Amino acid sequence: MKRILIVFIFFYSTFTNSQTIPKSFEDLTTWQTFKYDMGSVFKGIGHSYSRPLHWKGKQWLNFAGVAAGTTLLTFVDDEFDDWTDGIRGKVPTSILDFGHRHTRPEGNYGLTGAVYFTGLFIKDERLRRTGVLMMASTITGGLLQQLTVRFIGRARPLTGESADSFDPFLFKEVKRYDSFFSGHTILSFTNAYAIAKQFKNPWIKAGIYTVGMIPGFTRIVIRKHWLSDVAFGTLMSILIVESIDKYLDYRYSQKYNNDSKKVSWDLNFAPGQIGLTLSF
Repeated sequence: MKRILIVFIFFYSTFTNSQTIPKSFEDLTTWQTFKYDMGSVFKGIGHSYSRPLHWKGKQWLNFAGVAAGTTLLTFVDDEFDDWTDGIRGKVPTSILDFGHRHTRPEGNYGLTGAVYFTGLFIKDERLRRTGVLMMASTITGGLLQQLTVRFIGRARPLTGESADSFDPFLFKEVKRYDSFFSGHTILSFTNAYAIAKQFKNPWIKAGIYTVGMIPGFTRIVIRKHWLSDVAFGTLMSILIVESIDKYLDYRYSQKYNNDSKKVSWDLNFAPGQIGLTLSF
């Protein structure tokens, strides 16, 4: 973890010093554009982590809702894990393979790099911005997840322990007690949520969201995570992407999120049920 922080500080200082917003990217060389975009990535990460310092009443209320909703889900985690016993043998191997192997961190960062560098070399600002948003969001979520699993130390379902079993403050062996929250979920759904911003069609958006949710579902099926781990990872993906995307509005003229109705989300609570509603 120390090495990660050192690398982050090095790149942050390298790509964010003395940067000014260009009037036109057409006047910049490829290297200058790349430096500007990497500066946007690291400044976006810093912006996201600093947001709680600027939260007002509404933001704290939303955070309380996320915390309360996640807590409520923990009371049904064991029952949901028992329910998945009946479907484990019925889930196609291709789905499990996609969720388990092809959405590892290296695969996700390969996708973000492909999107960004395609936009860089074809000089498409909108695609570049999407790549920047994906990079900044996945790095933010990934670092937050790595810190959280070590501080909380929640037992994975496959340990055979209950959902309320914790061994916090683990900084070495965390493979059995690193359940909360799901890293595969936050990486996959962060990318899906960011990519979906490129499209106006609600059916396309829904399809992309569905693909982004597959890894979280498979992690529950193979007993690597509880339902609440995946739900919290999904919510954090939305919050992180929205926070960084608003910041990028000040860094790029191509504001695709102004071209169509923005996605809004709400937590819904009712007796015996809890849900997340996406409107787009």
